Amino acid sequence: MHPILIIVFAPLVASIIAGLGNKSLGKVPAKVITTGGLFLSCLLSWPIFLSFLHGTAEPSVTPVLEWVRSGDMQFNWELRVDTLTAVMLVVITSVSSLVHLYSWGYMDEEPDQPRFFAYLSLFTFAMLMLVTANNLVQMFFGWEGVGLASYLLIGFWFRKPSAGAAAIKAFVVNRVGDLGFMLGIFGVFLVFNTVSIPEILAHAHDYAGSTIGFLGFRAGTLTVLCLLLFIGAMGKSAQLGLHTWLPDAMEGPTPVSALIHAATMVTAGVFMVCRLSPLFVESETAMNFVTFIGAATCFFAATIGTTQWDIKRVIAYSTCSQLGYMFFAAGVGAFGPAMFHLFTHAFFKALLFLGAGSVIHAMHHEQDMRYYGGLRKHIPLTFWAMMFGTLAITGVGLEEIGGFAGFYSKDAIIEAAYAKGTGLGHFAAWMGIIAALLTSFYSWRLVFLTFFGKPRWNQSEHIQHAVHDSHGHGHDDHTHGHDHHGHHHAHDDDGTAGYHPHESPLVMMIPLAVLSFGAIFAGAIFTHFFVGIEGAPEFWRGALVFNKELAEAAEHLPTGIKLAPFFVMVIGLVTAWVCYLKVPSIPAAFVRTFKPLHTFIYNKWFFDELYDFLFVRTAFALGKIFWKGDKAIIDGLGPDGAARVVAAGSAGAKKIQSGFLTSYALWMLVGLVAAVTWVLKH
Repeated sequence: MHPILIIVFAPLVASIIAGLGNKSLGKVPAKVITTGGLFLSCLLSWPIFLSFLHGTAEPSVTPVLEWVRSGDMQFNWELRVDTLTAVMLVVITSVSSLVHLYSWGYMDEEPDQPRFFAYLSLFTFAMLMLVTANNLVQMFFGWEGVGLASYLLIGFWFRKPSAGAAAIKAFVVNRVGDLGFMLGIFGVFLVFNTVSIPEILAHAHDYAGSTIGFLGFRAGTLTVLCLLLFIGAMGKSAQLGLHTWLPDAMEGPTPVSALIHAATMVTAGVFMVCRLSPLFVESETAMNFVTFIGAATCFFAATIGTTQWDIKRVIAYSTCSQLGYMFFAAGVGAFGPAMFHLFTHAFFKALLFLGAGSVIHAMHHEQDMRYYGGLRKHIPLTFWAMMFGTLAITGVGLEEIGGFAGFYSKDAIIEAAYAKGTGLGHFAAWMGIIAALLTSFYSWRLVFLTFFGKPRWNQSEHIQHAVHDSHGHGHDDHTHGHDHHGHHHAHDDDGTAGYHPHESPLVMMIPLAVLSFGAIFAGAIFTHFFVGIEGAPEFWRGALVFNKELAEAAEHLPTGIKLAPFFVMVIGLVTAWVCYLKVPSIPAAFVRTFKPLHTFIYNKWFFDELYDFLFVRTAFALGKIFWKGDKAIIDGLGPDGAARVVAAGSAGAKKIQSGFLTSYALWMLVGLVAAVTWVLKH
């Protein structure tokens, strides 16, 4: 059997077994089967990736079955493996297998573990199906599969109202983007008469300069197709306008956040744009649109991250911002750096989410950083894991001495955007630099609030509940969507509410250690292959468009531009240190001075309120009107009306059904007289 078949279908088989077996199967067997299936996929994925890395592998297509044969539309279910797929395989299977293992500890006392692990494996199968697709319909199958799995995982704690609302919000917002994606697929078939990705890309240049009718206007054929496809990417990858679902998705368990909203599902849009890069580069308008949306998202999300208090929401907005980097890199034609940042980001963002989960686990599911402080002495391993993730995401490093993973990929993106030489390219580069400053500030703010300073645990209701429980009072956290873990409690009078956080179990620390290695070394090890002028063309081998001229131009930028990300990183670090350790009164003073600005940013630029006013309330109002009309007209004249006529007739008939023989004889006589009268008259 071909390894790619095992890689893709092992998670599906494990998911089916765990899902159908559920509680009758038991927690441990479900965990062993699903986690084992993912580690098997991971072990088979790395040799494929390394073979492409060393140039010993050739792109291949493995047939699975004949799928659709309807008129001109004919395509099979096939698994495509090239360099781009190989990169995604190791990202997906590595992060997913580690998240499965981490969940053994994090979800240890969750009663519905088989269902949880079945959802995780189902999600992984759908994502693998997406990245191995050889045609757009198969890609759409995986695209919708990850949407369904994310809905199930975000709403896993379905008794928790906020989790259910977040799951629905993610599902609905993604449907908006998916409408654009579907229209794009329909348009591609209309133009190219095929949904085969290799055939589409091979003939993309043939339609450059042609036009097509759309919404009553004539527009560039490839521009229309690329913009429609990109709308799908905007929804899946939470770009500005269709981003509102991502922060709310943090209502799901923390391992879900690490898997779906850091490393895999949200990168599906970036993968799709890179897979179809030969199509996108034929439309300058589409490329400019991708650049602008990416740059705007990069800055927008970073501003919000500076004001949030929920540790998971800070990391969620950083995800949104980092995806903006990937998209504006693709928009300027730097598809290699975009994929490189996707690759490195998977390691350090999964590390940050799982590290945050370890903090939350230690703090009895308290997620507000205002109630942390001084944790580095109590959970030192988690502290160092979060430090490595922070050093990676803030891009610590210098060209002469090297640096952490994010340094190589983020700087490559900023340099490529500036080297593009256009006004929009320079705009994107400066947005990236400003976002790097903000990223450094909110990332170090998270570290300082969480691990440094004096403990502020006694102000937390969650901690008070934990101490209360330790005194013999039961408290079922499952009703709140949390799994209750054992913790150490004491009766100290040092501002810690008598509560002693402790390190997470080994099964949770192993994934943190592996991801820490990736956050430290992934950039230095792989930069030559992903973005190097000499190594990248041979590595990608046509799997995406690699602009060698742009890469060469990026090598000869002014020193100031090359050093700008490092300088703003230092500025962000120092600012966070001053504001949250040295002079902690500064943030409150800033908020008082710039209250309107802070309110605007803290409330996420009021996108949720705007959408609620424009769409949600409007939809409910229209629904109410149609409901009343349906009730009055359709039901009133239809089934309800017929029921009323029958009821009235029955009531009338009931009155003449007295039960007395004399009454019936009288009515028979009246009827007989009427009949005889009618006969004689005629």
